[in-house]
Amino acid sequence: MFIDSHCHLNFPGLAEQLDDLLDNMQDNQVSHALCVSVELASFPAVLALAEAHDNLYASVGVHPDYELDEEPTRAQLVALAQHPKVIAIGETGLDYYRLTGDLEWQRDRFRTHIRASRESGKPLIIHTRSAAADTLRIMAEEKSDEIGGVMHCFTESLDVAKAAIDLGFHISFSGILTFKNATDIKEVAQNIPLDKMLIETDSPYLAPTPHRGKTNQPAFVKHVAEEIARLRNITVDEVGAATSQNFNKLFKLG
Repeated sequence: MFIDSHCHLNFPGLAEQLDDLLDNMQDNQVSHALCVSVELASFPAVLALAEAHDNLYASVGVHPDYELDEEPTRAQLVALAQHPKVIAIGETGLDYYRLTGDLEWQRDRFRTHIRASRESGKPLIIHTRSAAADTLRIMAEEKSDEIGGVMHCFTESLDVAKAAIDLGFHISFSGILTFKNATDIKEVAQNIPLDKMLIETDSPYLAPTPHRGKTNQPAFVKHVAEEIARLRNITVDEVGAATSQNFNKLFKLG
C-alpha cells in the first residue's frame, strides 16, 4: 500500500471528481492522502474533505507564494491545528523563484509557522525553491528539529537533503523524480536512508511519467514508488511499506 503525503484535492479540477479519485486510490493501493492547505481562506474546504473521509487528512498553513494584507498568526495556526484530522502545519517555507524584491515578510511567515508547529506538536510541511540556504538557516534558528517534518516535493541537492535530515526532517519525492532529466533528485533518492523518505503527488500538479502532462491525482503516487524501487534495486512493496510506515510515524498516526 502507498500513502500520498501531499496533495490538493480541494483545488479546481480535482474537487469536482472526488468520488472517482477516491476509487482510483483504492484501485491503485493508495490507502491514505494528506490534503495540504495553502491559504486560510480555503482551509475549511480542506478540513471538510478530511472530516468526510476516514482515509484523508488535512494540514493548516499559508504557502510562501501568497502575498497577504493580513498575515496568519501563531495563535491562529495553533488553534486550527487542534482538530484531530489536522496532522501538520503548512505548507510553509520560502520561495525565491516566483517572487522577487524584499521578501522579509516570507521569512517572518515561515518563522511564525515553525513556532506554531512547535507549540501545537504538529510536524511541518516545508516548501523551498531557490532558497535552500535561508530555509535551512531559519529551520535551525527556530529549532525546527524539536518537532521535525518533511521537505515536500524535494528538488534540491544531496547536501541539502542531508542537512534537512540532520534537522529531523523527511524528504518527500514527487512525480519530478520520474522525469528523465531529474538526475540530481535521482541521486538523492539513491543515497538517503529509506526510513527518511516519503512519496507524494502534489496533485493536481507534476504528474509522473507515464501520465506527464495530465492532471495529477493521488492514484499516480505508485509511479514515484516504482522509480525509487528502480533506483535502489529494491521492490515496490518495500518502498510502499517503508514510506507508509514513515508517514504514520512522522504524523503520529500509530
